[in-house]
Order: sequence, then C-alpha cells, then structure tokens
Amino acid sequence: MPLLALSNIRKRYGSNVVLDDVSLDVEPGEVVAVIGRSGSGKTTLLRCINGLEKIDDGSIVFDGKPLPLGGPQLREARRHIGIVFQSLNLFPHHSVERNITLGPTITNEMPLAEAKRIALDVLREVDLEDKLHAYPTQLSGGQQQRVAIARALAMRPRLMLFDEITSALDPELVGEVVKVLERLATSGMTMVLVTHEMGFARRTADT
Repeated sequence: MPLLALSNIRKRYGSNVVLDDVSLDVEPGEVVAVIGRSGSGKTTLLRCINGLEKIDDGSIVFDGKPLPLGGPQLREARRHIGIVFQSLNLFPHHSVERNITLGPTITNEMPLAEAKRIALDVLREVDLEDKLHAYPTQLSGGQQQRVAIARALAMRPRLMLFDEITSALDPELVGEVVKVLERLATSGMTMVLVTHEMGFARRTADT
C-alpha cells in the first residue's frame, strides 16, 4: 500500500489553475523527484501534501487515511510529514539545539532531556554535532540548511518533503546538502523533493 496517494488533485487560485488532475503514488522508502519549470505548481503540490494548502478537487491519502482538511486531525497527520523549504525559517535568536527541540517539546510534548538527545542524534545525521550550541547567524548557508533538515528529522516523520532546498545556496555549498539528502535516501526515508539538481535526481530518485 502506498504511504502517500494523490488522486486527481486540482488546485486553483481564482481563475489560475495551478494543479490540474495530478495523481501520484509514493511507496514506503521511495524517493520521488518533482521537476518542472518555475511556476508549474511544484511548491504548491508539496504544500497541499503537507496540508498547508487545501485542494479544490481530488483526494490525498496518507498512511491509508484521507488527509484531514483541518483541525486536530490535520495537526496529527502533519506530525508525520516533514517539510523543508528553501527559506530556512530558523529562529535566529535561538541556538541550533533550541531550534531543533522546540517542535518535539511543544508539538509532541516530549520531555526536554529526550528532545536534547534527539537533537544531537539528528545533528550527527547531518554532520553538524559540533554546532549544537551555535546560532544560525554563525553558520554558512549550507550549514543552516542542514540544521533545517535536522529540525524536521527530529519530529521523526514518515515522509519528508523538500522544496528546492539547494536553489538559494552558493554553488560550493550545494554538495554538502545533496550529500545529506543522498544519505537519507539510502537510509530508507520516504521523500518527495522538488529539485533542479538533475544529477542528484538521476542518482537518487526512484521516480
């Protein structure tokens, strides 16, 4: 059974149809690359999967259940769907550790000690355990993006969505982020990613 199933998705803004009859199945452990020109609805697709945007027609089924349209049920579903944008949305006045532990302690009501342990674990996954007590402004763009990935992983999602997370980076920093994504893919993480990194997409994506 697919972990994620999109059927005949339509999304419009006024008279502008952004997504038109989109269907997609994503199996557990599968990596799907979404590629297309700017303005073709790629980001909107991810936002619909995560419940940040409501679809106008069609259905989204996650883990065998229809994605709720709102309320506590949607919040519960979104706990299992991580998303990382090219705009990092890190809190500059909080340390890396605090940026990562906020979600687990507030949303998941996890004890702080356990959240701190997980923060260190996920930072190891992105090769940044030595930046635990640093602040975002002390990091390079690539390091900040890896912290954003670690923050999403700390919620222990079953599905990860990535929206062109290397597009705003200097070319010399892209490789370190791609390396993390490739490692996630080989670990069995289910991923849907929007990317312009065609080499990475060919090497890593199943679809």
